[in-house]
Amino acid sequence: MTRAFEDVAVGEELPGLRRLVTREDVSAYAEASGDSNPLHQDDDVARAAGFDGIIAHGMFTMGHMGACVVAWAGDAAAVMALTAQFRASVFMGDEIVAGGRVVAVDAGARTATCETWVTVQRDGVTEWPVKKGSATVRLR
Repeated sequence: MTRAFEDVAVGEELPGLRRLVTREDVSAYAEASGDSNPLHQDDDVARAAGFDGIIAHGMFTMGHMGACVVAWAGDAAAVMALTAQFRASVFMGDEIVAGGRVVAVDAGARTATCETWVTVQRDGVTEWPVKKGSATVRLR
């Protein structure tokens, strides 16, 4: 069930959603999306392009961010808009963490606007595969 508008406040954090990225995930995404770019399927092609191996699709990573918003909202149909700025690659074996924070509420429209992101830790440094994302959610 969709969250109640009265239960949401500016500053509220969306619970982080973790996912270990696997070749099977990326292969399934490529098949479902029709995006068969070899950067996402062939290690040799990815290495020739300067990566250590295949990388996840940016939209795969954004989809994980969307799953975080849906889990918080309680209903996929409540998500009205989702945007992202892609900033870093995601590699096989990375654990990505999607999160967000409510930055505005509109009582007239019964919506919440959330700042959203996806992070990954590499060698003790936080990288941002998605930074400055946003979600607009209609609440009941």
